[in-house]
Amino acid sequence: MPDVVVCRQGVHGQPIEGYVEAIRERLPDHSVELARTPAEERTLLADAPVATGLHLSKDVLAGAADLRLFACLYAGYDHLPLSAFRDRDVAVTTASGVHGPNMAEHVLGAIIAFSRGFPQAWRQQQRREWRQIQQTELKGSTVTIVGLGAIGQAVVEALSGFDVHTVGVRRSPETGGPTDEVLGPDALHDALARTDYLVLACPLTEETEGLIGTSEFATLPPRAVLINVARGPVVDTDALVSAIQTTSIRGAQLDVTDPEPLPGDHVLWDLENVFLTPHSAGYSPKYYERRADILAENVRQAEESGAYDGLTNQVD
Repeated sequence: MPDVVVCRQGVHGQPIEGYVEAIRERLPDHSVELARTPAEERTLLADAPVATGLHLSKDVLAGAADLRLFACLYAGYDHLPLSAFRDRDVAVTTASGVHGPNMAEHVLGAIIAFSRGFPQAWRQQQRREWRQIQQTELKGSTVTIVGLGAIGQAVVEALSGFDVHTVGVRRSPETGGPTDEVLGPDALHDALARTDYLVLACPLTEETEGLIGTSEFATLPPRAVLINVARGPVVDTDALVSAIQTTSIRGAQLDVTDPEPLPGDHVLWDLENVFLTPHSAGYSPKYYERRADILAENVRQAEESGAYDGLTNQVD
């Protein structure tokens, strides 16, 4: 039986075989098998100690008698049946950190695009209109980042050369962070009131669902731009649409939406100062390599210690 089972579904349109090969390169003394069908998944997981993929259902988990570790391919874990993993004493890890460089570049690109008026310029180009567009300077702006995990920290690093003031909002502000200021959730509105660019890079939890709603949009200055690379439900969609339509904020770049995928008849498609990307900020050709690095290190650590505990990106 295999030491590591890779479930069949890949990410970002990249063939899952690339992930399998990356794991084999890093664990040459281990048997790594790809479960290509639901039946193969159940068979291979019956005795395997390690599995990795996007999701593992409760019924498949029930038949994985020897499973000790599930390495999720996503950085988020709100879609996983954590209580079922916990009941079966299966450790769960995430892909936190693998998205840092590419998602930071995505956020930086969105900020610069709005600063220099690129979305408006592109629309005018499609209409063959030669007229001036409104532009601003990024220098001297205040960028508020909600969530200072691996992605949030990478965003701060990417902004380090642009002479901006950064404000970080995190659940435990006493742990500090790389931003010029670190605030707790209770000071969110204080940060919003002086924000030029609001970057959402937090996980979706009970506390963050609907975090940015009517009251928050009313607090943001009209010059503010929202950039969401977290999860769609962190933002109240109806409140966002209202804020855009009434020019309560300058615009938004949404890599995630609620609902998602965004229906073709949704009003967000038609708002000129909303720039949409199809949940693609996490894409990188190096995704599987970075994820395989974390998995291989965790497997080696568990084998050396004899315990699947204290692993990199382990979910508590």
